[in-house]
Amino acid sequence: MLGLLFYSLIILVIPSSQWSWYQKMWSLSLGSMLSIIHTFTPFWNYEMISDILAQDSMSSILVCLTMWISLMMMLASQNSVKINNNKSSIFSIFLLSLNLILVTTFLVSNSILFYFLFEASLIPTLLLILGWGYQPERLQAGMYMMIYTVAASLPLLFLILWVNQELYSGKMLMMSSLRNQIFMTQSIWTLNFMTVIIFTAFLVKLPMFTVHLWLPKAHVEAPVAGSMILAAVLLKLGGYGILRFHQYFNFYTSNTSIFIFSLALWGGVLTSIICFRQIDLKSLIAYSSIGHMSLMLAGAFSNTSWGWSGALVLMISHGFCSSALFALANYTYEKTHTRSLFLSKGMLMLLPSLALWWFMFCVMNMAAPPSINLMGEIMIFPCAIFSSSYFLMSLGLMSFLAALYSMYLFTSIQHGGSPKFISPFSEFKMPGFTLFLLHWIPANLLIIKSDLIFMWI
Repeated sequence: MLGLLFYSLIILVIPSSQWSWYQKMWSLSLGSMLSIIHTFTPFWNYEMISDILAQDSMSSILVCLTMWISLMMMLASQNSVKINNNKSSIFSIFLLSLNLILVTTFLVSNSILFYFLFEASLIPTLLLILGWGYQPERLQAGMYMMIYTVAASLPLLFLILWVNQELYSGKMLMMSSLRNQIFMTQSIWTLNFMTVIIFTAFLVKLPMFTVHLWLPKAHVEAPVAGSMILAAVLLKLGGYGILRFHQYFNFYTSNTSIFIFSLALWGGVLTSIICFRQIDLKSLIAYSSIGHMSLMLAGAFSNTSWGWSGALVLMISHGFCSSALFALANYTYEKTHTRSLFLSKGMLMLLPSLALWWFMFCVMNMAAPPSINLMGEIMIFPCAIFSSSYFLMSLGLMSFLAALYSMYLFTSIQHGGSPKFISPFSEFKMPGFTLFLLHWIPANLLIIKSDLIFMWI
């Protein structure tokens, strides 16, 4: 099944200029359906596909999310990209090549190959920002993203090469072979130092507070497809790397993880407060992503099965919710020609159907039932509190502030006076309904069969 999926992706990328926009969308939808069918099959055993590819349930779920969000990107971009056929062909090549890199990254088991694919995902993202960004500052935003990510991940490369040489004499280092072998004979100071080196690359990609400055800039300058894939899938590479390396490197004895745990939670509180100072619509959604990923970090560093399952659930729910919010921000921008919260007022009077979707996803963003976001938070909260009762205040503040800034986001756009910059509000076409419905259905109905998204080993 996965071989067929790779083959269909390669066929899509190579003769992309000969395919129409709708043929590419239907092909992506076929790939999404294949990945969903594969996810519904029994998957909770670790399975080797080939010498360098392996999968478990976490890989299958994230591959499914990648394919699904790529289809949503094509749906959301057709108004802004499909007008110029020449540029739309280049756009689809970048999008599908990014899709192929991400799917391979989630399935690869060789640590060095994982690192290079982890970094290679930056290239199509940077080209999407530079080619289809909104403002001249997109070059600065792209450089922020590249410098932050590459500089933070170089120590990880050196560490992987050192382990490869010292323990395996230059042989191919498989991530699954690291269990119970790495650093168990090292001193506690060495173990803490290695913890910082390994996790810094993933914390920047996630991102965690203090290394998050590149994310709002990249989101503000990126086109709608770039923002969707950046929030929904590329940030999940950081979470995937943390869970995978935490699983195989056995860092439960490291004291540094407690420091990262505390910084993540209180950083999430600070970024939730920063959300109230934002006047740009996409910047506010980007800062809210940092807060949600702080909760995911709390689950990952709690060293409990519930915490890890809740971290995976939060990654999936955030993928659907943030992708939909950025698509909504793009639809609002196309109507009002501004992303300012002060100028986009009274949309409820002029386009109530779009206001309905804003309400649905703002409610989901604050973890209201029946979204899987609520399930992830319910699983993470007791794990964090049992780790230390001092985290109770930060968790309570994050939950309260998330509800506040979600309501602030909705009311500042939908209520108030009429918009200052108005284009015709005569219609909200069916592709928009399809796009938001396909985000809303999995993010809420997966609660019925929740073991599909948190049962992994």
